[in-house]
Formats: sequence, C-alpha cells, structure tokens
Amino acid sequence: MVRIKKIAEKFYVVLIGFLLYAPLLILFICSFNDSKSRAVWGGFTLHWYTDLFQNVEVLQAVKTSLLLTTSAALIATLLGTLACVGMTAMKMKSLRLMQAMANIPLLNADIVTGIAIMLLFVHFMSLGFGSMLIAHVTLGLPYVILNVMPRFHMMDKNIYEAAQDLGASHLYAFFKVVLPEIMPGILSGFFFAFTISMDDFVVTYFTKGAGINTISTMLYQQLRRGINPQMYALSTLLFLSILLLLGVTNHLSATRQRMSMRKEAL
Repeated sequence: MVRIKKIAEKFYVVLIGFLLYAPLLILFICSFNDSKSRAVWGGFTLHWYTDLFQNVEVLQAVKTSLLLTTSAALIATLLGTLACVGMTAMKMKSLRLMQAMANIPLLNADIVTGIAIMLLFVHFMSLGFGSMLIAHVTLGLPYVILNVMPRFHMMDKNIYEAAQDLGASHLYAFFKVVLPEIMPGILSGFFFAFTISMDDFVVTYFTKGAGINTISTMLYQQLRRGINPQMYALSTLLFLSILLLLGVTNHLSATRQRMSMRKEAL
C-alpha cells in the first residue's frame, strides 16, 4: 500500500511537470520547424533565428521592453526598499494600514489599474515611454515591498543598534549591517518586478504612446494577421535567458550560504 502511494505521488508530480512545461516544449520545437504550420514538421532549420535578428521591428520592441523593464524594476526596488525602511519605524496600526494599502494593487485587476493610470496620465502628461515607465514602477512596487518586508521582520533589530553603539554612523550601519541582511529580499523583489513588468500587457497597452511597442503589444498586433514563427524563436530565447539568470542567481545564493556557514564555523 505504501509503495502504491509513493508511485501515485511520483506520477502526480510528473503529470504536473508535464502540464507546466509541455507548452514550452512545443514552443521550443516550433522555433526549429521549417514549416509555418504547427501541425506539420518541415525539417530542422535555424532561419527563424537568423530572420529574428534581421527584423528591425522586433529588435526595437525587444530593446524597448528591456529598457522599460530594467528601469522600472530598478526604480521600484529602490523605492520599495526605502518604503520598507520607513515602514519599520511605524507603529503597529500604521504598519498594518500601509501593508494593506500595498497589497491592494496585488489583488486589483490589471485592466482596472491600466485604465485608471491612463486616465490620470491623459490629464497631466502625454502618453509615451515616460507614462509606461511610471505605470510599470507602480505595478512592480507592491511586489518589492512584499519580498523585502519579511526580511526586516526576520532580522534582529539589536544588530543595528549594536553597530551604532560601536561607533558606526546611521548610513554606515545601514549599508554594512542592515543591507546585507535584507539583500536576498531585495534581489527577489527586483526579479519579481522585472518579471511582472516584462510579462505585462494590459497596463502597457493602455499607457503606451503611438509608435511605441513592447514585446507583448507587438505580439498582440501580430495575432490579428497570424503569428510569425520568428516569435517562437524570440520566446525560446527569452525563456532560456530567464532560465540562465535563475541558475546564476541560485548558484550565487548557494555560494553565499556556504561562505556564511564557513564563517560561522570558524
């Protein structure tokens, strides 16, 4: 009976993994298919990748997306970290109120957020890259707070005071004592904000100006006339890049933990 239960558990895990990654596998295969039809295998080819790097429209959309998501993630990470620093100094009632307000955008529908931000920008500024950047910072900020705030709760507050008692200034104690403790949360918040910004379509669609396209809005426009197989190649490269970034991040995190354990052992 125990053996049957273990087999059923393994089968369940394999099934969930298959459902999660089967679409990505099909996407990967289609990027090397010489035929434009997804149902017919026309032979192995790389010309969708070569055509991708010669498509000016796609390259411009990729450039805009990377610039937008990186800038928005960096700004959201900075503002979110500073917000968490300020929230730690609040009383419990004010802290709970601020945390509740920070969680509202997480539960709010993207279309409501997109339309609300668009109406705000229409009255005060013209739509363009600046409006998209502000909208994406607003979109990623709650995720940064959600990741950084628990690190403050886990940290021993006496460490900061001890550093000041030993003669460290406020800034020195923050950068040398507090910042290393909350750095895992900051990195997680940055990657969350980056991913949410890269993945977003609704907010981008309502706040972008004329003639500006990101990867998501460009794909939406192409759906009307059929998807170009170059998009399969682009999606595959994005997935592999994120997979590589995740591997490097996990490796650095594991290395940092091993070094920390060695210091504690010594």
